[in-house]
Amino acid sequence: MTRVWEWNRPVTVREVLEDLQKERSIAYTTVMTVLDNLHQKGWVRREAEGRAYRYEAVSTRAAYAAALMNEAWSASDNPAAALVAFFGMMSPEQRQALRDAVRMVQVDEPTEDPEDTEGSEGGSEVRGEAAGQGERAEQAGPVEEGRTPAPPEAAGEPGAGEGREPGTNAGGKGR
Repeated sequence: MTRVWEWNRPVTVREVLEDLQKERSIAYTTVMTVLDNLHQKGWVRREAEGRAYRYEAVSTRAAYAAALMNEAWSASDNPAAALVAFFGMMSPEQRQALRDAVRMVQVDEPTEDPEDTEGSEGGSEVRGEAAGQGERAEQAGPVEEGRTPAPPEAAGEPGAGEGREPGTNAGGKGR
């Protein structure tokens, strides 16, 4: 998926294969299987081109990350505490990016009731929740202890079968 997202255009199995082979030895059929699995799961769409397919991402990497964060946050029994813990884990650069994003969303939203926005001018509400909460947030542990969705399989990416014996699945059994 990383290659498809990075290239931001329809790709063939051969193109992905050739790029991955710069890093490690990998079979054409492995890349073809992973792209087919991504298609079946709805992560990529494909269009026939001669005897091959061109695969294209259905969604952006940012949309995928946002969906993961939303799912984890929605599953929390205390969303406010989960956000405070999440903000506490952020680097200063990430908190600045969050403040910038909140400002962009606020520009797009219609004017709210003054009581609802009191004390939140310029993203200070986000800054206030994150600042000084880092120690407490780190002690809180992971935002969600349950299972979060696994990222889509990524041909040649760490965790996508790396370290397994050829011809075995995640459980170490033959296919």
